[in-house]
Amino acid sequence: MTDIVLIGGGHCHALVLRLWGMNPLPGVRVTVINPGPTAPYSGMLPGFVAGHYVRDELDIDLVRLARFAGAQLINGAATGIDQDGQMVHVSGHASIRYDLCSVDIGITSEMPQMPGFSKHGVPAKPLGVFASRWDQYRATATDPKVAIIGGGVAGAELAMAIAHALSDRAPQVTLIDRSTALSALGDRARAKMRAALDAQGVDILENSEVSALTQNGVMLVGGQELSSDFVVGAAGAKPHDWIAETGLALQDGYITVDPTLASNDPRIFAVGDCAHLAFDPRPKAGVYAVRQAPVLFDNLRAVISGGVTRPYKPQKDYLKLVSLGRKSALAERFGVAWGGPLLWGLKNHIDRKFMRQFD
Repeated sequence: MTDIVLIGGGHCHALVLRLWGMNPLPGVRVTVINPGPTAPYSGMLPGFVAGHYVRDELDIDLVRLARFAGAQLINGAATGIDQDGQMVHVSGHASIRYDLCSVDIGITSEMPQMPGFSKHGVPAKPLGVFASRWDQYRATATDPKVAIIGGGVAGAELAMAIAHALSDRAPQVTLIDRSTALSALGDRARAKMRAALDAQGVDILENSEVSALTQNGVMLVGGQELSSDFVVGAAGAKPHDWIAETGLALQDGYITVDPTLASNDPRIFAVGDCAHLAFDPRPKAGVYAVRQAPVLFDNLRAVISGGVTRPYKPQKDYLKLVSLGRKSALAERFGVAWGGPLLWGLKNHIDRKFMRQFD
C-alpha cells in the first residue's frame, strides 16, 4: 500500500477527495485528518452568521465524502510532522504514517499575545469553532453588545452579518481598527462598504488599539473601555504554531511551495491559506484553494505512478463578492465596484453550486 495523508479538510482537500472518489488509484490508501467530522465552507459563513443559511448548509460532510473516496477519516487535530519517520502526529490518536502528505489547515485568528483574549475572545478562524460559538450567542443574547477587532474586509463582513442577525434586539456592534478601516479596498468599494456598515448601524472605531479583553468587554490603549459580551478577533490571521516545528521551509510561518505545490520536502505538499506561493505570491483567499485542487490531485497521482507533475498558475485577479448583512452584496474586480441584491443572488448561486458538488 502507498499511503497518502491529507491534513485538514479545507476546500482544496475536499475537492481532491471528490476527484479521488471518481478516479482512484489501485494500491493507494488515503487518510484524512481533521478536528471534526465536518468542514465549514468560508464563502457561506457570513450568510450563516446573518441567518440566511442554517449550519448544515454551511458544512461539508467529511464522513460522507471520505466514504465516497474510499478514504479513512481521523477525527483529531494534527500537531506535527516527522519528516524523517514520515509520520503525522495527531492529538489523542496514534501517529499516522505517510508516503505522500498534503497540508490544508488554513489559518487562525487566535490572539494569544493579547491579555484576556483566550478567555473572553472568539477567533473568527478556524471557522468551525467560530460558527459554534456564534450559534450559542445568537440563541441566548438579550441585550447584545458585540465588538469585532480588525477593520479589514472580513471583519466588516462579519460586523454587518452580526448586526443583521440581531436586528430585532437593538444590538450595539462596533468595528475596531488600529488604523483606517477597509484600507485594502479601492476608493469606490470602500465608500460602498462604509455606507453599508452605516446602514446596518455598525459603529466604526478607527485609530484605536486594543490592549486587553476583560469580562466586561474591550480595553483600549489609553484606558477607554468598550462594553461587550461577544468579542470577535478578525485581525492578524496567522499560521498554526505547530507548522514552525516541522522543519519545512517557511515564509512568515507559512509553508513555502513551488509551482507543483510541493514543499522543500518533495513528499509534502501544502495548499490553501497555510501555503506560501513563493513562485507567484498571492493574498489569502479561498478561490486559490479551489483552483489548486485539480493540480494537487494530478500531482499526487503523478508522483505515485512516476508521471509528470504540472504547475499551478494562479489567476492575477478574481471577482471579490462581499456580503453586506442583508441579502445584498458588493462585487469588486480590477478596481471596479458594484453593489446590490442582484449580486447577493450571484454570490448565493456560486456558493450553492460549490456545495452541491458534495451532495
